Amino acid sequence: MNLNRGVFTVSLDFELYWGMRDIVSIEQYKDNLQGVRKAIPEMLQVFSQNDVHVTWAAVGLLFCNDTHDLKQNQPDLLPTYTKAVLSPYKYAEQAGELDSLYHFAPELIDLILQHDGQEVGTHTFSHYYCLEDGQTQAQFEQDIAAAIAIAKRKGITIKSIVFPRNQWNADYFSTLTQLGVQCFRGKESSWMYKAASVDVSQNQFRRAFRLMDAYINLSGQNTYDLNTCVQNAPFNFPSSRYLRPYSAKLAGLEKLRLRRIKKAMDDAAINKRLFHLWWHPHDFGINISKNIDFLSEIITHYQLLTKNYDMVSLNMSELCQMQDA
Repeated sequence: MNLNRGVFTVSLDFELYWGMRDIVSIEQYKDNLQGVRKAIPEMLQVFSQNDVHVTWAAVGLLFCNDTHDLKQNQPDLLPTYTKAVLSPYKYAEQAGELDSLYHFAPELIDLILQHDGQEVGTHTFSHYYCLEDGQTQAQFEQDIAAAIAIAKRKGITIKSIVFPRNQWNADYFSTLTQLGVQCFRGKESSWMYKAASVDVSQNQFRRAFRLMDAYINLSGQNTYDLNTCVQNAPFNFPSSRYLRPYSAKLAGLEKLRLRRIKKAMDDAAINKRLFHLWWHPHDFGINISKNIDFLSEIITHYQLLTKNYDMVSLNMSELCQMQDA
């Protein structure tokens, strides 16, 4: 890859309640889920005003109009997780008619597509967990095929994937290549970020270290040589930093959180490497103005790095295209 510039990449795990339903109830999380419909237009405005290109990795179920549409588009082969609670299909069957506010968002996908530089990728069809016991590669293949098919209804060709809970499974890469998915978002190299099942990744010890790493440098800058990223298919554009949402309890540490991100961006810009920031749109569903203001500070710093070091913003699909250039 002959880009010879630092790259600022953003990817968003767009999932609504499908990404939270095995963790919290709708009642517990409804403020975030309701607020995301205000937060997304504000995010898009910030991106558009600053020419920031973003990959929106959307759960395929969000493309559905309602519960009937979901059932019409789900794959024949469903995941057989050992832990039944992980299956969204069992949840949907028990719930009956699902509330569109929390489960479906075709109009938001349309809004995203109206903005230049915004790519819609996939977060799998069903928020599929690739490292959980009981599921199989054949089930994963049907899930991704369903995600690709429902995206085509809106004229979208899926090129990028973000694995739910960052459970990427190298054994499944051949399936992605076969179906035309060119790249994925991997994880930071530190032990605290290693891809693992839900039980392992949510271990309190690991979570505590990831929280501290958001404010002080425990795992390094996590920027990447782009030539290394594209050595094997599908290409791996790893995460550099999860943009944690504003927390009133930790408000006194906001300057540290911002400095941690800026330092890594500096490293990428100066050394012509990749910096990859990610979060969930529902993270911004509460404290919207605080989160948008913080994002705006990051984007302002990106603009400074563009001016001083010629840094460029590319979404994941555009990064793949640079390999072909």
